[in-house]
Amino acid sequence: MAGNLQSVHKSPEALSSDIGAKIERLRLSRNITQAELAQDAGVSERTLRRLESGDGATLDSFVRVLSALRLSENLDLLVPDPRIRPIERVRTGGTERQRSRAAKADQTTKQWQWRNKE
Repeated sequence: MAGNLQSVHKSPEALSSDIGAKIERLRLSRNITQAELAQDAGVSERTLRRLESGDGATLDSFVRVLSALRLSENLDLLVPDPRIRPIERVRTGGTERQRSRAAKADQTTKQWQWRNKE
């Protein structure tokens, strides 16, 4: 659990690097060359090298490589399903939010002021 909390505070560059290193280790553990994986994924070897080094590959390339490694079912874990929120459903009467709106300013609180000494 502590490892998950630490990853929340990493920079995008550090996260990309970590994910790329995991993909590389997984590829090597399966004894797959970069050329083979790149061909299976439909990306160039240079793109795969960039992904593995964390040098800014596209989301499309990332998804293609995960699919070639047969890990595409894990993509659903990256972003939780926003529809599954029982507490929110109760609050909204069972309907799903269709658009967002800025929060209303709380008009009941007065702005703090210095008290005049008289």
